[in-house]
Amino acid sequence: MERYTDPMAHPSPWTDIGRHDLLPAASHDEIARFDVIAQLNTLLAARLAPAVRASFEGRVSPAWAARHGHEPRDRQEVAEAMSSDPAWRSWSLVRRNTMEMRQQAGRSLVARQATALRDRAQALNEGAATLQLDPSLPVPRYVSAVDTHLMRGGYTAEQIEGDVSNPANYDAGFFATVGGMAGPWNDAAGRALAAWLQREHPDFQPQRIADLGCGLGHNTLPLRHAFPQAQIVAVDVAAPFLRYGHARARSLGIDDIEFRQQDATATSLPDASCDLVFTTMVLHETSAEALPRILAECKRLLRPGGLAIHLEQPPYRRFPPFEQFMRDWDGRWNNEPFWTSLHEMDLTERMARAGFRPGEIFETECRAPALVAADGRAEDFGRSPVWYAVGAWQTADETAAAIG
Repeated sequence: MERYTDPMAHPSPWTDIGRHDLLPAASHDEIARFDVIAQLNTLLAARLAPAVRASFEGRVSPAWAARHGHEPRDRQEVAEAMSSDPAWRSWSLVRRNTMEMRQQAGRSLVARQATALRDRAQALNEGAATLQLDPSLPVPRYVSAVDTHLMRGGYTAEQIEGDVSNPANYDAGFFATVGGMAGPWNDAAGRALAAWLQREHPDFQPQRIADLGCGLGHNTLPLRHAFPQAQIVAVDVAAPFLRYGHARARSLGIDDIEFRQQDATATSLPDASCDLVFTTMVLHETSAEALPRILAECKRLLRPGGLAIHLEQPPYRRFPPFEQFMRDWDGRWNNEPFWTSLHEMDLTERMARAGFRPGEIFETECRAPALVAADGRAEDFGRSPVWYAVGAWQTADETAAAIG
């Protein structure tokens, strides 16, 4: 059984981050703060998390069994048993503090250059038909009312006109949070999906791709590299992230991805118009009401032979109670209110409810391939994570039924 461990053994220094025109400039001290955060996260994974497990297995679980006649049977009983455990409380406190420190470091970094970042984004986006914003779009409350990942104001906050501060904070800070585990461009999920498609389905050559909940496009760009012939539409409700993501892509020489401000539950794309519809670590940031609508929208968009696939953290059913308890931390302490509900679900069953045929629904795992460093050595930053993925293929008669 998989253990709850972070594979980040030696975090990459923040100076290894991929450079582009929208990346905030950082001083020596600001870089040092990010590196301290990365080292603290290594401490959490390498020393404190194993100590929590040892405390549970050696002391807490036996004590619970002595009182109740059985070991903790589910994550709720584990949580009750561990509530006053000093190892757990120390791990949780340090983890929360590192998230707060990451956000404070990112906020202070971008605050002093918010106007300059805004102006750079505007210059890169000027006159581009590939950036389509809709100020009248209603933003779902699960986005607008949540400081997701403790990021003040969440994905949609704007302090100045044309603001890109929060996506700049996210871009710079995410690298430190995972210690470079997602690669210099923070795009390991997108690279993992592209590699899985090219390995498992080498003849699959999508002509139109939709990335729903694209954020700032970290995981969109690898699909452009994998499928240069495809039209790619990246959809999100957060205007600041679309501004930043579109400008970031253009600064990296990619000027043909459409970034559209739309809701993933109801895009403007026509029926049966896409060959690939995907999300990367998005579903857990939606809601119980939005999730079935997003899955249904994926089905509506697919052409015959098309694929809908979602990369996420694995469902809780794959883990024993202690692992579930540890993984549940983000839902309780990292401002991700749908985290627990999503990971309690069987997404294969939810996709069947959306109309996909059970025989066409599958679960798999995706991992980003090693990168090649400038000196020719393979480099996966030592820790490229594995994503759980659930997907479904669209057959011809399914498409006809969906269109009605």
